[in-house]
Amino acid sequence: QVMLVESGGGLVQAGGSLNLSCAVSGRTFSVYAMGWFRQAPGKEREFVASVSWSESSTYYADSVKGRFTISKDTLEETLYLQMNSLKPEDTAVYYCALPEAAFTTGALNLEEEIKYWGQGTQVTVSS
Repeated sequence: QVMLVESGGGLVQAGGSLNLSCAVSGRTFSVYAMGWFRQAPGKEREFVASVSWSESSTYYADSVKGRFTISKDTLEETLYLQMNSLKPEDTAVYYCALPEAAFTTGALNLEEEIKYWGQGTQVTVSS
């Protein structure tokens, strides 16, 4: 059974930082690309960042480029999203995402590519 469990969300002031974690079980973590998506109130879920299965490539939405960093810890089987210089518009529920197939290539930035989702963690940035 595949499980994705996020943690690390919370309330932070604008300009602050948070580090989200996503613990993965039920899959061989090292052979999967993974990503983060988010959904703000009243909006559709959108791509935030992804990392290739080999960790050689990372992809970011333009809105977070230069502020967020995605990484994988293969030993801990955990995906991270370090978020710096947070803005009120970053307020959303953040989801980690896992595709069905291993060794996928590309940005993994479409919901159709995702098979498994975490339960989400709330990030609130106050102005």
